[in-house]
Amino acid sequence: MKNQIIELLSDDNLVFPPLEDALAEPNGLLAVGGDLSVKRLQAAYRAGVFPWYSDGDPIMWWSPDPRAIILTDQLLINRTLRKVLKQQNFTVTLNQAFDRVINYCADAPFRKEETWIVDEMLYAYQKLHKHGVAHSIEVWIDGELAGGLYGIAINGYFSGESMFYKKSNGSKIALVYLSDLLKSHNIPLIDCQMLNPFLENMGCLEVPRSQFIAIQEKALSILLPPDFWLPRQLTL
Repeated sequence: MKNQIIELLSDDNLVFPPLEDALAEPNGLLAVGGDLSVKRLQAAYRAGVFPWYSDGDPIMWWSPDPRAIILTDQLLINRTLRKVLKQQNFTVTLNQAFDRVINYCADAPFRKEETWIVDEMLYAYQKLHKHGVAHSIEVWIDGELAGGLYGIAINGYFSGESMFYKKSNGSKIALVYLSDLLKSHNIPLIDCQMLNPFLENMGCLEVPRSQFIAIQEKALSILLPPDFWLPRQLTL
């Protein structure tokens, strides 16, 4: 039987346990404790690990098996969304409203469950954005923020964290533009961490952790131009 002991991270050690030590139940729980410093979060995402916990709980670190990913050359765009994209009655930007996006993600009106973007998490990702590690995609309709998403990027590896919509298709448009942006530099995947019905409808699939790590390593090896994440308007 697999050892069920979970490692308690110390404040001065940024090294995570081997991913194969993660629990099967709850799926992917690897460690607890530590902090949400820029260095630790960068180390976590580079290792294929992400934080996820509720208010009042200790920081918990996860590496689920299987892992949910979208292959950027296999994003599904249904007929309805394709018509929306052709109408072009919206504008999509990169990194022009990160704070607004993450706040909407934390307090999305459509979310039924309690948000996991607690204040500590929100502040940590805002700090990551200031360090050029966290990025947002914004969708604007009639000058109003209609949807968006944010995530973490290390070289060519992008881990999507959360998305929101205020108007129909807002988050779907953001995902399409993110996928196109990454695909333009041969980045193979968007790490979606865990599958849900929305992502599955967009082509998200589950792969074994070992396969995810192999694709992630390829993405991490891709060096992007210095201006890749500079704020700007995006086009398909």
